[in-house]
Amino acid sequence: MGLPIKKYIASTNINKIVPEYLRSGIFSPTESIQTISNAMDVGNPSNFERILDLFNNSFNKLKDVVNGFYFTDDETKSAMKEIYLKFNYVVDPHGAIGYLGMLDSMKYNPDSIGVFLGTAHPAKFLNIVEPVLNTEVEIPKRLQSFIKKTKIKKQISNFYDDFKNRILEN
Repeated sequence: MGLPIKKYIASTNINKIVPEYLRSGIFSPTESIQTISNAMDVGNPSNFERILDLFNNSFNKLKDVVNGFYFTDDETKSAMKEIYLKFNYVVDPHGAIGYLGMLDSMKYNPDSIGVFLGTAHPAKFLNIVEPVLNTEVEIPKRLQSFIKKTKIKKQISNFYDDFKNRILEN
């Protein structure tokens, strides 16, 4: 699309499998560790094989394009506070980790411009965001409508046809 991207950043919590791979060249899955950024609590990232395939399974090609960083819960909370105080923006823990990765990457490239992306609304993490920022997070109307819905759980077998039929009946 023409955007002059020079580096991508794999920014994670202490489940640092990809940043460690980018440092050492050794892919070493582990048990996941529970953190406040739970969507990143992955000890064996299932998409990593696809990422490697994009680079023809070449460590050097991947390392040329991707930098890896990881952060603790305390660092994540500090970043959430910094973003709120500096920019009056409420970010979820995952977005804060992206922000920290961008800042660390920019230390090595001081003339660069960085962009970090967040995909979750902070309201999904009220139990973390509100105490860290000492503020109330407004829940968007669309999210409120989902919160009010009744959860329905139905057990099905692990056969594809059972799964397909369950989806089609709704």
